[in-house]
Amino acid sequence: MNQLRYGVAYYDEYMPYERLDEDIAMMKAAGINTVRIAESTWSTHEPQNGVFDFTSVDRVLDAMHTAGIGVIVGTPTYAVPTWLVKEHPEVLAVTADGPGKYGARQIMDITSPAYLFHSERIIRKLISRVCKHPAVIGYQTDNETKYYGTAGDNVQLRFVKYMREKFGTLDVINERFGLDYWSNRINAWEDFPSVVGTINGSLGAEFARFQRGLVTDFLAWQVSLVNEYKQPGQFVTQNFDFEWRGHSYGVQPSVDHFAAAEAFDIAGVDIYHPSQHELTGTEISFGGDMTRSLKRSNYLVLETQAQAFPNWTPYPGQLRQQAFSHLSSGANMVAYWHWHSIHNSIETYWKGLLSHDFQPNPVYDEAKTIGHDFARLSESLVNLRKENKVAVMVSNEALTALEWFKLPDGRTYNDVVRWLYDALYRMNIECDFIQPSCTELSRYSLIVVPALYAAPDEALERLNEYVRQGGHAVYSFKSGFADDTVKVRTAVQPGVISEACGIRYSLFVTPHEVRLRSEHPEIIVAADDSGNEAWMELITAEDAEVLLHYDHPHWGQYAAVTRNRYGSGTATYIGCMTSRELLSSILKNVLQESGLWGAEQELAFPLIVKTGVNPHNETVRYYFNYSDAPQSFVYPHGVAAELLSGKEIQSGEQVDLEAWGVRIMLEAGS
Repeated sequence: MNQLRYGVAYYDEYMPYERLDEDIAMMKAAGINTVRIAESTWSTHEPQNGVFDFTSVDRVLDAMHTAGIGVIVGTPTYAVPTWLVKEHPEVLAVTADGPGKYGARQIMDITSPAYLFHSERIIRKLISRVCKHPAVIGYQTDNETKYYGTAGDNVQLRFVKYMREKFGTLDVINERFGLDYWSNRINAWEDFPSVVGTINGSLGAEFARFQRGLVTDFLAWQVSLVNEYKQPGQFVTQNFDFEWRGHSYGVQPSVDHFAAAEAFDIAGVDIYHPSQHELTGTEISFGGDMTRSLKRSNYLVLETQAQAFPNWTPYPGQLRQQAFSHLSSGANMVAYWHWHSIHNSIETYWKGLLSHDFQPNPVYDEAKTIGHDFARLSESLVNLRKENKVAVMVSNEALTALEWFKLPDGRTYNDVVRWLYDALYRMNIECDFIQPSCTELSRYSLIVVPALYAAPDEALERLNEYVRQGGHAVYSFKSGFADDTVKVRTAVQPGVISEACGIRYSLFVTPHEVRLRSEHPEIIVAADDSGNEAWMELITAEDAEVLLHYDHPHWGQYAAVTRNRYGSGTATYIGCMTSRELLSSILKNVLQESGLWGAEQELAFPLIVKTGVNPHNETVRYYFNYSDAPQSFVYPHGVAAELLSGKEIQSGEQVDLEAWGVRIMLEAGS
C-alpha cells in the first residue's frame, strides 16, 4: 500500500439505466481511485444452481481498468440466492427464535455443508475469473461476517465435540460450569442438552465463545480459497464491524476480531457514526484504534457514510473532517457506502455519495476536494505509524459474561468500555487495544482495564507483574471477579488483582443518592456532580491510598476510588461509575502520575489531536475542531508545514480552526 485509497462501493447491477461511463467520469472528477464490487450479488452471478453469469463483473473491471481505478472484489456469500434456499432450506440458520425465514441477508448457518459447498463453488468461479485482471488490487471475503445466532442441532453437536476436546470429561465440565445447580448436571455425553435454553451463564458464555470460533474458522477457510488464486501484490481483507446502536458503538459481541484478523493480509472495517450537531469523532477514533490494533498495522475503511440517513447528511466541512479523521488513526483508505443511492428495497434511504437523481450535489462536491487532497498529499500521509503509550484491554469473554450479568440499570460491557475510552479521547490520549492474552504489556506506560469480569488467573497475574515492573494500570469496577468460565472466584474480591490494587471488598450495592467525596487535592468533585451511577463496590483500602470516598450516611466509611503503589508502578481502582467530568479528573491525575500529560493534553475536546510518523520519519499532527464554533490554539511544537494551506507554522503561533475544520502539520524528520 504505497498510496492513499479513496473509494466507493459500486453496484452496476442495481443501476436503473446504463450509466457506467458517466459514473466513472464523475468518480475520476472526485479523485476516486478504488471501488469495491460483487460482495452482495450472488443471485446475479449464479441465477440458477450451477449457471454462472459474470457479465456485470467483467464490464466493470474492464471499464475501471481503462480509467485507472483499482477494484476490490468481494466474495458474494453473505446474502444467499432464492434457489439455494429452495433446494437446501437447511442453509438458513436455526436460532433461539426458531428456523430462519428467507428475505434478509446474513441469515445463514455458516456451518451448513450445503452452504459451504455452494459458497466454495461461487468463490472459486468468481476469483479464478478475476484474479489476473489488471484492475484487481485485492479481495474482501464475505461482509460483516458473524455467526448469525446459528444454534441448530448440527451446531449443538459440534459444540458437544468442542467441549469434549477442550475439557476432556463430564466431571470436569460439571465442576467448572457449576452444573449441579438446578439439576443441570450432565451424566452422559448423549444427554448433553441444547444450550439454547440454558440458565447457566458459564455454559452460555462458553457456547458464545464457540460460536465466535465458527466465524474465525469460516473466514480463515474463505481466505485459504482466495489465496489459491491471489496474485503477487494483491491483498485479502475483511469488512469487520462493531456492536450496532444505530451506529458503530463498541466491541463486536459476535466476532473475536483479534483471532479472525490473523488470516488476513490487512484489516478492513466499516465505521458509521452520528453526524451533524452530534458529530464528535469518537466512533471514528474508536473504530480506527480497534482495527489498527488487530494487526498492529494500517487498515482500510471499506465503508463509511457519505449522506446515508437524513440525520447523517453532513454539514458543510464535515465530510472532509471525517475523511482526515480516519487517516489520523492510521487508515490508508476511506471508502463510502456507497456511490449511488438505491431506488428501492430496504436501504432506499441510506443514501450514497450521489443522491437518487445521480447529479452532483454539495456532498459530492466536497468529496472532490477530499480526493484532490488525498492524491496531492498521499506521499506524506500514507502508512502513518503510531506508537501509543496507552492501551485499553478488551475482552469478548468479559463482554459475554456481562451480557448474562448486566449492571442493575441494564448497562453492559460496552457501556463501560466507552465510558473510559471516550474520556481518554476527549483528553487527546491516543490508545491501542489489547486482549488479556497479550504478553507484551511492557510496550505501554498505562493500561486501562474496563470491567474485566471474566479472565483467567494468568492474565491477571501478568497485569500484577506489569505494575510491579513499573507499569500503571487503571481498573474499573467488575474487574477480576470471575475466572474464564465465568465462575466467581472464592477469594476476597477483586481476586488476583487485589495484590497490586491493595484493596478488598465483599459488598456491592446499587447507588441511591450517593455522592463522592475527594481525598485528593487535584481530583475535583463539582458541586453539581450528582454522584455515581449504576454500580458501586464498597471498598476497604488495605495498602492503597484512598482518592475518593462515598459521601453517604451508611456507606461513607468505604472507598470509591483508590491508588496503590506496588513495586515500581501503580494500580488505580475505580469502584463505581462516576460522571464523565469526574472520570476525566481521575484519569488526568493518573496520566500526570504516569508521565503521560503533555502539550496535546493541554487541549481538550472539541479540539482533538492525532499524531503519527510517516515513512519519511516526519511527524504528522492532525488538529480537528469537532464543533460548530471556531476554535484556536497556540502551536507548541517545532516549525511545521500546514499541508492543506501550504503555510509555514512557527512554534508559539496561534492557529485558527473554522467550524468542523482540520489542520495537518508536517514536521521534518530527525
